Amino acid sequence: MKCIIPLVLAAFLFPGIIRAQSGSFDNSTVSSFDLDRYLGTWYEIARFDHSFERGMENVSAEYLLRDDGMVAVFNSGWKDGKYKVTEGKAKQPDPTGDPAHLRVSFFLFFFSDYDVLMLDDNYQIALVGSKSPNYLWILARDPSPSDAVVGEVIEEADRRGYDTSKLIWVDQSRNEDAVIL
Repeated sequence: MKCIIPLVLAAFLFPGIIRAQSGSFDNSTVSSFDLDRYLGTWYEIARFDHSFERGMENVSAEYLLRDDGMVAVFNSGWKDGKYKVTEGKAKQPDPTGDPAHLRVSFFLFFFSDYDVLMLDDNYQIALVGSKSPNYLWILARDPSPSDAVVGEVIEEADRRGYDTSKLIWVDQSRNEDAVIL
């Protein structure tokens, strides 16, 4: 898969550059979202670079419903040979009007946007962003989704105006070995 990803990325790179230069992007959330179906484990397939995940590999996120209605968030991965887990929380500010817009916090009461931009009907792959075009993730239930599925997500990110050339592909080799089918 790692050999094909650069080819898929290149196919969508040129339009992404044009849109990114215009400065406009579409961060609208999916119209239908079921939080209960979204809960569980997601593997980070690709992301934009940012300081709080720099150098992380085999990254996954687990979302669990808390007794207070919020969502417990456990982000984990490997960095410099050490396994790290960060615990946070998320909430849906408008569960009926914009259910796919969440606010997530990993420090005290400081919350950031978490917008589900694309989600397949079976809740197996997702494109997540925020109000800023500088944050983007491709998440999947499987640590190694098919190139065709990833290509569709890249196409959607490109269509929305994200600069997909900035995606960092996350090594999931440890998680691939751990998944039992």
